[in-house]
Amino acid sequence: MAEPDYMYIPVEELEGFVTRIFTASGCSATEAARISNHLVGANLSGHDSHGVVRVPRYVEWQKSGHVVAGQKVEVVTDGGAFALLDGKFGFGQTVAQQAAEFGIARALAQGCCIVGLRNAGHIGRTGDYAEMAAAQGLISVHFVNVAGSVLVAPFGGAERRFSTAPFSVGVKLPSGPVILDFATSFVAEGKVLVASNGGKALPENALVTADGRMSGDPHTLYGDYPEVGPRNPAGGTGAIRAFGDHKGSGLAFMCELLAGALTGGGCSGPITERGRIANGMLSIYLSPSHFADEAAFHEAAQNYLDWVKSCRPIDADAPVLAPGEPEKTRRAERMVSGVPLTRETWQSILDTAASLGINGP
Repeated sequence: MAEPDYMYIPVEELEGFVTRIFTASGCSATEAARISNHLVGANLSGHDSHGVVRVPRYVEWQKSGHVVAGQKVEVVTDGGAFALLDGKFGFGQTVAQQAAEFGIARALAQGCCIVGLRNAGHIGRTGDYAEMAAAQGLISVHFVNVAGSVLVAPFGGAERRFSTAPFSVGVKLPSGPVILDFATSFVAEGKVLVASNGGKALPENALVTADGRMSGDPHTLYGDYPEVGPRNPAGGTGAIRAFGDHKGSGLAFMCELLAGALTGGGCSGPITERGRIANGMLSIYLSPSHFADEAAFHEAAQNYLDWVKSCRPIDADAPVLAPGEPEKTRRAERMVSGVPLTRETWQSILDTAASLGINGP
């Protein structure tokens, strides 16, 4: 397979352009800038699957009424140390940020808070919310699911049952935040989307066909699709595989129960027809200063981190890294080089902009 043909877009230019797109689609200037900053931030971190490749799909969802601009979370239940919020199908970058701010404020005041969020639009890179909490000195754990989205086959299965069900943990240490953030699927659906747009190819065992064969072909998930244009996960007959065999499959199952069933937003399925999808998220926020001796925690954790990183690497040119370090390095590189986008991805964004009356950046 040929190497992807990338073009590099300066960060400020890309962020400004995406902001204009969402302003033209009907978002306020503030909300449009927030969505743009989040998407470009995912690209900067190297999580291209959750970056601006999503712009055409977000605009399509907004046009269809599946996601709504200008929403504010509604408090359904408030028990002080726990709360359930409803995102009312607002843009995920808006309502998930509000939910995180809610949980962070409560944890700073009283030591801990558990926040359930349901009916949110696609919340994007879950690690962003862990980073928000870590910036305030908090530990956070996030379980996420996508109601109405069946994309992933459970271990040993050849049919879709799970969403990509992301999981994230953030811990602030003296040397900086440690952020664990991954989809419980072998690859995020956005990585399949990127690959279908001429980007990095998928591993040959990332997907499974309906008859149980391993596959790295995006058509397995999407069916037939044009070179430039929308991708519909309902078009294919195959599925993404769960990562880590039974372990990833089990964690995905728990994400569905906690972020979907417990919040009342619903699990990935069963569904009779595809329509609106919505994220659910169950987040736990914990203040080390309330929980125990914060200085002692930081010292023990930092010492352990340093010891782990001192492990002799298999490859001398590839040292052992802590969670979040690859993102930090990639962010520094791309702030200088710009955001790499395949020509197919960039053309798709340009086409979306043109449909809103915007002629290029």
